[in-house]
Amino acid sequence: MAQSLSFFMVIVLLAFAPICFSTKTYGGYLFPQFYDQSCPQAKEIVKFIVAKAVAKEARMAASLLRLHFHDCFVKGCDASLLLDSSGSIISEKRSNPNRNSARGFEVIDEIKKALEKECPQTVSCADILALAARDSTVLAGGPNWEVPLGRRDSRGASLSGSNNNIPAPNNTFNTILTKFKLKGLHIVDLVALSGSHTIGNARCTSFRQRLYNQSGNSKPDFTLEESYAAQLRTKCPRSGGDQNLFFLDFVSPTKFDNSYFKNLLASKGLLNSDQILVTKNQESFNLVKQYADKNELFFEQFAKSMVKMGNISPLTGSRGEIRKNCRKINS
Repeated sequence: MAQSLSFFMVIVLLAFAPICFSTKTYGGYLFPQFYDQSCPQAKEIVKFIVAKAVAKEARMAASLLRLHFHDCFVKGCDASLLLDSSGSIISEKRSNPNRNSARGFEVIDEIKKALEKECPQTVSCADILALAARDSTVLAGGPNWEVPLGRRDSRGASLSGSNNNIPAPNNTFNTILTKFKLKGLHIVDLVALSGSHTIGNARCTSFRQRLYNQSGNSKPDFTLEESYAAQLRTKCPRSGGDQNLFFLDFVSPTKFDNSYFKNLLASKGLLNSDQILVTKNQESFNLVKQYADKNELFFEQFAKSMVKMGNISPLTGSRGEIRKNCRKINS
């Protein structure tokens, strides 16, 4: 009887959840109420610790948001990114997109420790990443959305997947779009999710070629506004200073808003992968203009695209595991 009642409750919850926030996967459903019975304090615990971390360092909001993105684009949203190297596992933290730049792992550790104390081996590391990304966005002034939950954690990582699947700053527009399409995402998702660069930083090494040698002809990128380029060169020399940090959105670097898109229209996108949204494709250019014009339109699509990205190949049902420690698989 108890099992029948539990099944009935799940069906009722799914029926009343917003349609775009309940997603069928290969092992079952992801839905926002997944932990309502097994760990009712889960969302509040995540929110509290993320808020504490972002209050301590505003940059952490962008770092936690980026972790979710870099996780989902490799093997799906399964927390493979969080695994340290051990035994046959080679950590994705060593990949080109993550080495010396992926951060926030200690915040995830703190959340996991608190959740294990509250409800042992119940909340997955993959779901922690999804919740932390949403909470970080909201704390920075961005949109809110219900996070579908019920992901489980992988028992492996993919260094090659991390190197090959995550869009890189110097990729062409078509390469980046192809990487999105391979994950079931489309051009509207590409442009909206690129808007996450309204917060956070990038290293000199990730855009130096735009300042000095964009096309192998020892000339700067002509699509980069000259005075902005001159300003960037003062702290990003031809050699050295690789790790020097620059705001992705210099207008409002810690506020989640649409100024990123306004910067692109002014030829002041920091990364090549930012600026090509307006220079290489008419459809993406039109979307940039729409989001620059209407902040609420950007927020609405960003929330939809985050839910969609969070549904990339999750492990559900009996697949994967619920790690006790996000850095290593259960023994």
